[in-house]
Amino acid sequence: MAGPSVFTAQSLPDGDNVNPYVYSIGLAGEWFISKGAMLAYYGNIRFEAVSRYASVRDFVAAQFASPVYVQDWVVAEGQGKLVIGDRGFDLNAYDLDDGNLTIKASNLLAFDTRLALKQSIVPGFVVLIGTGRFIASSNGPVIFVEPPFRADPEALLGWADCPSPAVHHDAAWMAASFAGALQGALGRTSGEEKQYDFTGTGTVLMQSSEIARADPAVLRLIEDQTRLLTDAQAGSLGQQLMARVQQR
Repeated sequence: MAGPSVFTAQSLPDGDNVNPYVYSIGLAGEWFISKGAMLAYYGNIRFEAVSRYASVRDFVAAQFASPVYVQDWVVAEGQGKLVIGDRGFDLNAYDLDDGNLTIKASNLLAFDTRLALKQSIVPGFVVLIGTGRFIASSNGPVIFVEPPFRADPEALLGWADCPSPAVHHDAAWMAASFAGALQGALGRTSGEEKQYDFTGTGTVLMQSSEIARADPAVLRLIEDQTRLLTDAQAGSLGQQLMARVQQR
């Protein structure tokens, strides 16, 4: 029986998957890397927070224009092999050619600095614009679907070359389903009750599972919005959150 493969700096792939769950970046310059994605590296590579790096390199500030997510990213700079992963999730590299792709922020692991990242109007998503390569994770293999199409928000990874989706609520399912009504009362939704509705032309990216990665920016976004609540509204929200925790 053959033993496991043993890699060196020379034998690691140069811009390809090591296996379905690990990707090796052949670094020769700079890449944006999500914090926590780095598994190992060979060579002369250093890591700097995007927020600090942008203060001395104007192009970084221009390419990474998403204040909501800036604290979750670093710039990897240097020469060598940079190995990344995401807790055993599938990893895939994609090439954009003068493209415009919206992707779930929690599934974007790395992208080269030729691409610009912008904040999407859809919460929890970011937009990659330009020509370059990015690496994304998914819970299971990725499938590509053409609109018109309705997607479960938990399984949706992103979309390219088509308008942002509308939100579709299945009121009939909520009314007929006791479980759906209970979840709605507690602020919880599922793909049966809420979907993203895509129309027009383009491509929708789906993961083959409804298990989504936690987005570290979601809590920050919600906390910022709670400043708009009255005391009574804040108290009502607190009661709903406590009921949700107790129900789980």
